[in-house]
Amino acid sequence: MRSVQVKVRVHDVDAAVAFDRVGAFGRYSEFTEVIRSVTTRQESGTQEVSDWEVYFRNGILCWTESDRFDRDNLTITFEQIDGDFAEFTGVWRLVADGKDCVVDFSAEFDFGIPSLAGILDPVAERVFKETIARVVISLFEGNASVVGDEAVARAVAEVTAAPVVAASGSH
Repeated sequence: MRSVQVKVRVHDVDAAVAFDRVGAFGRYSEFTEVIRSVTTRQESGTQEVSDWEVYFRNGILCWTESDRFDRDNLTITFEQIDGDFAEFTGVWRLVADGKDCVVDFSAEFDFGIPSLAGILDPVAERVFKETIARVVISLFEGNASVVGDEAVARAVAEVTAAPVVAASGSH
């Protein structure tokens, strides 16, 4: 199973406010051509189901995930319940840091094709990192920067005109 993590510092935004924007998955296709569509349906006050279609290599990855929103802890956990991955789980964590907040996305995934893992997994990891960073930066109209990953910061900057220099920090 492959792990991926990306952190984005959102400047001068309260973590609770950022939580609502980050959790608006249905808007994600507005911010990058990589995400073809996301549709959501509310299951309860703290849970929704989201259907994702994402361009990947020469095709489209599709999956349905269960998303659990924990406003008290500012986390959104997700788990694939159907789709193209053999396994796909993760969490969004929002952490206050002074006047800023840090959006920390981490996930584990497995395509279930061991013979192609060496080819697919690194590409998927890069796509995840760059796509999540682009979406989060766009959600906050460019008022954000990638934390601790110069390669992702540069890749995002090329497309979004965001600052090229990644912010330092471990949050």
